[in-house]
Amino acid sequence: MKVTGGTPSATAGRVRPHPLDLVAIVLAVAGAGCVLSGLLPHAEATATVRRILPLLLFLATVVVLAELTAAAGVFDVLATRLAIAARGDRRTLFLLCVGFAAVTTVLLNLDTTAVLLTPVLLALARRIGAAPLPLAVTTVWLANTASLLLPVSNLTNLLAADRLDLTPLAYASRMWAPQLAAIAVTAVLLWCWYWRTAPRRFDVPASPVIPDRPLYRMTVLGCLLFVAGIVTGVEIGIASAVAAAVVLAAFGVRSRATLRPALLPWRLLLLVTGLFLVVQTLGRAGLDDVVGALVGAGGSAAATVRAGGTGALLANLVNNLPAYLAGEAAIAADDHTRLLALLIGTNVGALAAPWASLATLLWYERCRAAGVRVPLLRFVAASATVAVTGTLAALGALVLTG
Repeated sequence: MKVTGGTPSATAGRVRPHPLDLVAIVLAVAGAGCVLSGLLPHAEATATVRRILPLLLFLATVVVLAELTAAAGVFDVLATRLAIAARGDRRTLFLLCVGFAAVTTVLLNLDTTAVLLTPVLLALARRIGAAPLPLAVTTVWLANTASLLLPVSNLTNLLAADRLDLTPLAYASRMWAPQLAAIAVTAVLLWCWYWRTAPRRFDVPASPVIPDRPLYRMTVLGCLLFVAGIVTGVEIGIASAVAAAVVLAAFGVRSRATLRPALLPWRLLLLVTGLFLVVQTLGRAGLDDVVGALVGAGGSAAATVRAGGTGALLANLVNNLPAYLAGEAAIAADDHTRLLALLIGTNVGALAAPWASLATLLWYERCRAAGVRVPLLRFVAASATVAVTGTLAALGALVLTG
């Protein structure tokens, strides 16, 4: 396997097809079939594609940004600094990784955690000679479960905050307890499932050699532009596109051979486009009515848990964004508690299925690019446990503090 800047290339060696490749192709064909058959009118399909174009722009450009950032050696440098900060103690490293992933998700969006932090922790595993899966799972679990506290943490949060007409501070005042509960459950299960059996100590690695410092600096600048764009409220697709353009220009000058058509994440683009077309068709066929019946009505604690459970179930069936939109339509705008419960279900509960959130799909891409094998059945079983217990803990906190 060819290695550039200490990171395995996305196209190096022969990579076996992943089950998600088949899912992406099936969804794309099914979506096209819905349009061609007339089940989804052409005008509605066109409107849907136009609506998701910013999302597709983000997915395409942020994956390219992550690939080139890895090739420039940025992730290796960040990983080494984490290892040095832990001073060879794996329990300290665990707390640092959990804290880093949670803070990144809260402040910079869960997709940022999936795309930019996952390669950092995978590089960290290589640098200290550890198994990569525990560190990889840390990012994907916390990308989803730590995405409750602020509107910017998740696209669904932005939709909810707008529907509820809440300022970021008012929104956080309702979600701080559910957020702490979800992170606590995630940390405990991470330790028990993946981290507990690892050796207590590890050797602190030496600082990596950066082969091309000008390229490294321009790549860091691109990443900082991406982060700054998110913090200042720039549309996430625009922020990632500008950052990717800066890094692409740098590689065009310094390392043109690294630029390959395979950098474009075609399977993600097919999957997301097909998914939205299929879900919209199902909505026309009666899914919206089913969602309304599942969400139910009432203001009791049981009704709140029911709304959250419905959100989690739908997220794992069709993806959390269309699941939230479908559930939101069935809940009155002044029913703040049940809307927030639905949000908890579609955020924290979107872990059992690989397609339940875009962050998880992006995470799979990063793992695949790094040559990290994810045992699908074991991962789904562990993630489903987190989804159920984390959602229930967060819903309980919402009821108790609401």
